[in-house]
Amino acid sequence: MSALSQKIRFLRSHDGTRLAYASSGQGPTVIKAATWLSHLEHDWDSPVWRHVLHALSERYRLLRYDERGCGLSDWQVADLGFEHWVSDLEAVADQSGAERFALLGISQGASIAIAYAVRHPERVTHLILQGGYARGRLVRSHTREQAEEAEMMCRLAELGWGRADPSFRQFFTTQFIPDGLPEQHAWFNELERLSTSPANAARFMRAFNTIDVTALLPRVRCPTLVLHSRHDLRVPFDEGRLLATQIPGASLLTIDSRNHLLLADEPGWARALEEIDAFLPGLGRAPVDGPIGALTPRLRELLELLAQGRDNAQIAASLGLSEKTVRNQVSVLFDRLQVENRAMAIVTARNHGFGLARA
Repeated sequence: MSALSQKIRFLRSHDGTRLAYASSGQGPTVIKAATWLSHLEHDWDSPVWRHVLHALSERYRLLRYDERGCGLSDWQVADLGFEHWVSDLEAVADQSGAERFALLGISQGASIAIAYAVRHPERVTHLILQGGYARGRLVRSHTREQAEEAEMMCRLAELGWGRADPSFRQFFTTQFIPDGLPEQHAWFNELERLSTSPANAARFMRAFNTIDVTALLPRVRCPTLVLHSRHDLRVPFDEGRLLATQIPGASLLTIDSRNHLLLADEPGWARALEEIDAFLPGLGRAPVDGPIGALTPRLRELLELLAQGRDNAQIAASLGLSEKTVRNQVSVLFDRLQVENRAMAIVTARNHGFGLARA
C-alpha cells in the first residue's frame, strides 16, 4: 500500500442519483471525468490504475468519481445518457469547492470533459484528453459490418458479463490492455464484474456508440493536450487526431503503444506523465522548501499566468477578478517571491517550470 490515501464521500446529482467521489493529494485541483469500468476502492491500489492515480495525487488534489451505474455510485438509474453524465460532472465540480481546475478525460470521459469545458469555460484551466473520442462507434461507422460489430459487443456483455467464467470479459480486457501482464488481465476481468451489471454494461456501450461532440471541438477555449496510443485497439488513433486538429491550439502526443489504458511499465506512460508535467502549470513541481513552494494555490495560479506573459487585464478576465484585485495580488506575489518587479517574477517562475502551457 502507498503512503498516499484517498477519502471517499457521496453526493446527490441533479436528479437525486447518489454518486461516490474520492479526493486524494493536495494542491491545485484536477478533476477526472468519470468513465465506466470504475470502482473507487478497487482502482486505488490496482495494477492497472495505481500508477496514474498516485502520480497525479503526488502532484495535485485529484478528484474522481464513479459514474452513475458503476462502482460505489447508484446502479439502479433510469437514464445513463450523455446529458446526465455532464450534469454529474457539474455536481462533482460544484462539490469540490474549487473555483477553477484542470480537467482530465480518459476514453469516453473525454467527450464529457469537452462538453463541460465548453459549457463552463470560466472554470476549466487546462484540458487533458487521453485515449478519447468525439464520435461513438455508430457515428464514425461507415459500413453495415461495423454497425453489426458494435451491436455484437453489446450483446456479448448482456450474455457473459456476470459469469464466473471470465472468458467473455477477457474479450474486452484484451481491447483495453492487450499488452498487459497476466496479473493485470485478471484484475481487469474482475473489475468488469465488480464495476457494473451485465444490463448496465450493455446500456453503457449503446450510449457510447451514439456520442457525438464534434460540433463542440472548435468551441474549446482552454489549453488542451491530447494523448493517444498509435495502435490503440479500443479507440482508433484517428479519433485522437481528430480531437487535436479540431480543438484550437491543441497539442497531440502520439504514444507508441497498443494499450488503451497506459500501464506503469511501458515507456509510453513515462512519456505521457512527462508531457502532463510540462503541460500543466508547474504547481505540483515547485520545491517545497523555497518561496514558490510556500505560495497558496491562488498565488501559484497567478504566477503561472504571469509566466505566460499575460497582463493584468488578461489575468483578471481569466480568473474572473477585477483588475484592482489582480494588482493587489501581484504585489503580494512579488513580496512572497522577494522580487522587485514583474520581469524578475517571470524569470523566477520560468526557472521553476511555469509558463510552459502557453509556450
